[in-house]
Amino acid sequence: MGPLPTASPIGLHRVLSPPGVLPQAARRLDASPGLWPGETRLRVERLNLDAASYRQLHGKHHGDGAAVRGEVLEIIRTRGKMHNPVTGSGGMLVGVVEEGPAFPAGTRVATLVSLTLTPLVITSTTWDGLSEQVPCDGHAILFERSVAAELPDDLPVPLALAVMDVCGAPALTDRVVRRYRDPVVAVLGAAGKSGSLSLAAARRAGGRTIGVVVNEREAATVEGLADEVLVADARDAVALSDLRADVTVVCVDVPGCEHAAILATRDGGTVVFFSMATSFSAAALGAEGLGADVTMLIGNGYAPGHAELALRLLREEPGVRAAFEERLR
Repeated sequence: MGPLPTASPIGLHRVLSPPGVLPQAARRLDASPGLWPGETRLRVERLNLDAASYRQLHGKHHGDGAAVRGEVLEIIRTRGKMHNPVTGSGGMLVGVVEEGPAFPAGTRVATLVSLTLTPLVITSTTWDGLSEQVPCDGHAILFERSVAAELPDDLPVPLALAVMDVCGAPALTDRVVRRYRDPVVAVLGAAGKSGSLSLAAARRAGGRTIGVVVNEREAATVEGLADEVLVADARDAVALSDLRADVTVVCVDVPGCEHAAILATRDGGTVVFFSMATSFSAAALGAEGLGADVTMLIGNGYAPGHAELALRLLREEPGVRAAFEERLR
């Protein structure tokens, strides 16, 4: 008899296919409830699908909530995780710890790692398929290296979940903006969750902010958060070419914004892509073709203290909270 298999702190032992890849890249994970050493099992209460994934599914099914619901449940059933095969993205979840070393049993936590690498089973849901948040019952597995945070007691669960879903955006925005002296910071998709948080973070870090939104309704949402508001299509490179921002933050959940973001940024500036709809090839080849000397960063969703920063901005910036609450209505 050979040696017993051991648990990997990053979840390699849960990969069913193809062999030899990380859980995020896997086609299928083992989502069985039995725990390996170092793992923690959560009783799932609510999923938060990422914006790009939900928009793609909503568009594919022409707003038919039942069809969206059916496809999400089928993805989870067949893949053992929520991993949209078109956008490559998932989201995150809230659950209560049942067993494991990460937190005491009974602790309500939000996962700060993607659903694309989180073993997940959904047994029932009342979700109508018409919003990004999915109330449900089931279980999920956290690996030893999985990042999660205890939910705050002073915020409603849907609101806290929405903030923590995008908490990497303001943290990286803060870090990048502080590298410049009195920078101009343009945020594309400024009225959304990551956009409103990034606006607030950029202003606190010393930036003069420009919020780019798609219509007048969104302009009203960010009026108190941005120093200047521009109503424009974030895919329109010509419309944004005069911004000359030092830092451009892309939070739009539709594809095709890469060239506009590059042209909006001055030479020597930085473009931060937070949207899961971003095309690496479009960004790289676009910058080359435009002769643009810009640094391009992909927001990885994690930075030390990112959840605490995002929650602090929500509590202290009324405009941020208003933007989130409007989106959740």
